[in-house]
Amino acid sequence: MSAQATPPFALRPMLPADVPQLAEILRESVLELTGDDYNEQQQEAWISVLDDLEAFAARLAGGLTIVVTLGGAVVGFASLEGNDTIDLLYVHPAAAGQGAGAMLADALEKLAGSRGVAALKVDASDTAYGFFIKRGYVAQQRNSVERGGEWLANTTMQKPLGGDKA
Repeated sequence: MSAQATPPFALRPMLPADVPQLAEILRESVLELTGDDYNEQQQEAWISVLDDLEAFAARLAGGLTIVVTLGGAVVGFASLEGNDTIDLLYVHPAAAGQGAGAMLADALEKLAGSRGVAALKVDASDTAYGFFIKRGYVAQQRNSVERGGEWLANTTMQKPLGGDKA
């Protein structure tokens, strides 16, 4: 890859054939990027959502899921649950910090705003908390979620959208 200020990311809707790659992105993202905030048992419990790939595929298909590509390869994905909640947002560790996550979040914020949503919500992991703070999200409450016998902390955050002022 040549040295560029901004990699040439592109967005597109998720295709059913993307599901195995998206599962791998979630797995690698959790295992490689969340170690400062979650222990190994918590990480394993977190990725246990992938034990049932059909259920994971149904979850992705149940919302509006978009993928971000780099040179045609999928490097991240995000999904909107209902019109007002970011359900999932993951970027492969090799592409983390290069703008793919921001591109996904921008797209979901624009979609939600175009649907008349006043505010977008997300249950942000401790790892993703700073990313959402920088984007103007405000912490609403702390949560503890049980997954596979492990407790995982996250924070419900909210960002006002558009409204009368851009």
